Amino acid sequence: MSIATALVRSHLARTELVHEAIESALDRAGLHYANAVLLFLSDHYAQEPNAALHEAARVAGCLQIDGCCAAGLFTESDQTMGEPAAAAMVFGGDIQLRHAMPGDAPVLSFAAPGGLDPTWLESGEARFGAIASDSDGQGPFRVWSSGRVQASGHCNLTFTGARLRIGLTQGARPLSEPRPITRVIGHDIMAVGGKLALGSLAQALPQLGRAIDGMPLHLFMAGILHGAPEHALAEGRYQLLPILSANPDNGVVTVPAQLAEGDQLFWAVRQAEAAEQELRALLDRLGSETLEPPAFGLFFPCLGRGPGFYGGEDRDLALVTERYPGLPLIGFYGNGETARLNGMNRLLQYSAVLGLGYC
Repeated sequence: MSIATALVRSHLARTELVHEAIESALDRAGLHYANAVLLFLSDHYAQEPNAALHEAARVAGCLQIDGCCAAGLFTESDQTMGEPAAAAMVFGGDIQLRHAMPGDAPVLSFAAPGGLDPTWLESGEARFGAIASDSDGQGPFRVWSSGRVQASGHCNLTFTGARLRIGLTQGARPLSEPRPITRVIGHDIMAVGGKLALGSLAQALPQLGRAIDGMPLHLFMAGILHGAPEHALAEGRYQLLPILSANPDNGVVTVPAQLAEGDQLFWAVRQAEAAEQELRALLDRLGSETLEPPAFGLFFPCLGRGPGFYGGEDRDLALVTERYPGLPLIGFYGNGETARLNGMNRLLQYSAVLGLGYC
């Protein structure tokens, strides 16, 4: 096996953690040096990651050190949230990781929140990846490629010697049928299907057996269809937007995207059961595409989908490792996810993106 992972944690953010993680991963892979390393560090390293990156290149014997800082890290055998840690995946043999060029696809992408240039995100390459995160949303956020912190706040990577299959799960339960937005100004949805937006949402809630009063607003999502409305929900051709605010005085619901009259909208709720069912379906779908077992996995769930969402156990991570026991897997909990959806690269929330690599 020329691919392996390791995660090391401590009470202090020391460069020795990076040394130990990469050295352990090299030992597990049977390698003296790596062609490339995916290195994710806890946000404790974000203020000054250069010493850690230099140590990573020295121990790995290569300059292709790529990754970012995040609030929570994991591999197939361990996970951590909120403590100093380093997680590494080393690649050897015929697998290389390099800067992506025009025409390469899919492109593994990491970005800091401030590096989310729409032109970069929406460029023609099919992207997948996640946004750097921290425990309080204040930063600093760091992204690195080829062993250097990227001033642009983002990076673009592609594999050679491996093929990737990418899957996406958004994990929310629809509460209503899609209806056209009939009045909107920028981010403020005023009416859906001819009714006040908040009234339209409240009308959908009896499915939950609850009234809107007292329901946590962060659990609700506005779903926007992409492409033809027919079968869009069944085919997953939609993007879920979190609700930023809801005004009971005028019925306006505000979301973090500019929408247009005529856009088809449905209301949804974030539910652990729905998220788990959708991830199971994704794993079934990816598994049905080939009998060949994957050689490694890259997994990027939203920070809002971690153990807290599932009542203490990260069911996302458990399902992937149960389906592929022993598969080298690495990832982190992000501030958002990037994936190709209905022909466009999009920034998603509360989703999980899975990439399976085949040699």
